[in-house]
Amino acid sequence: MNNKILAIIPARGGSKGVKRKNIKNLNGKPLIGYTIEASIISSLIDDTIVSSEDDKIINISKEFGAEIILRPKELSTDTASTAPVIDHVIKELISKNRNYDIVVILQPT
Repeated sequence: MNNKILAIIPARGGSKGVKRKNIKNLNGKPLIGYTIEASIISSLIDDTIVSSEDDKIINISKEFGAEIILRPKELSTDTASTAPVIDHVIKELISKNRNYDIVVILQPT
């Protein structure tokens, strides 16, 4: 049986420690670009989704081929943890009748 696998990349725009860390340039490419590319070229992952509230992150993620689910502002604060973000993405997908057997979280940094 083939499992349908979803990769979720949580990428908030308001990082405090390193400003704009998800889109910092590393060797000519935004950091998140490496994560998206690795997910897309993987033979194991079926779909790659970035969860973000930040327009720049969203645009860069689209350029690299990721699907976007817009993150609500209340899940984009300094105190928001990853679990509710993942829950939000999964609920959005279920509402569109998209189901997965396995979910992996790929950090963009």
